[in-house]
Amino acid sequence: MHRRVSNALEPPTRETFPNTLPAPMPTKLKVCCIASIEEMRLAIAHGADAIGLVARMPSGPGPIPDELITEIAARIPSGIDSFLLTSRTAPDEVVDHVMRCGTNTVQLVDAVNPATYPALRRAAPHIRIVQVIHVQSPDSLEEARIAAEHADMLLLDSGRPSAAIKELGGTGRVHDWAISRRIVETVDRPVFLAGGLSPANAAEALRRVAPYGLDICSGVRTAGRLDPAKLAALRAAIG
Repeated sequence: MHRRVSNALEPPTRETFPNTLPAPMPTKLKVCCIASIEEMRLAIAHGADAIGLVARMPSGPGPIPDELITEIAARIPSGIDSFLLTSRTAPDEVVDHVMRCGTNTVQLVDAVNPATYPALRRAAPHIRIVQVIHVQSPDSLEEARIAAEHADMLLLDSGRPSAAIKELGGTGRVHDWAISRRIVETVDRPVFLAGGLSPANAAEALRRVAPYGLDICSGVRTAGRLDPAKLAALRAAIG
């Protein structure tokens, strides 16, 4: 089942009012590691613009079976974006994964074969591509610049792809926001910020990095469950 791509995460243009400055955009919120239809509805009720659905990963929290991803994605309301987080890297495998799961966005959490991007464009032109950059050093700036030539958006996280057991997200760690800010200022793509975010530091993250959106998983959970009070606090913090 293919879902029509919504425009919930698309930046506005100035075509309608060419002689005026665009109004400040509200920060987009992606709530990740959603594990059920109930959690999806709870996240949306607290202002989520996008829902993250984590497929099998080498490590980290939140993976659910592809069948459940497909079920949740099919129930997400129009106007809310659905992200499939995939650790697959080969072109055919990535295309097959996203087409089977029925999300309107694919989040590539690892470095992929360069042929993956054109393969996705050919097979699924309606699918938005988000490339994750794991910010580990200033070298991430060049990695982000190259990825921005192919992806529709970037997402800056705190994983360690080179670890003996790959960490591709869900670490709960904050990375160097100074590097993230440089990436935001350099690339011509919307950028989500992830990694160790919570209601306590979300406002500071926005001030220091100025991302297009925030991506949060463990920071809005208590004992592994999505926490309504933390979601409300987060929404209040980011406005």
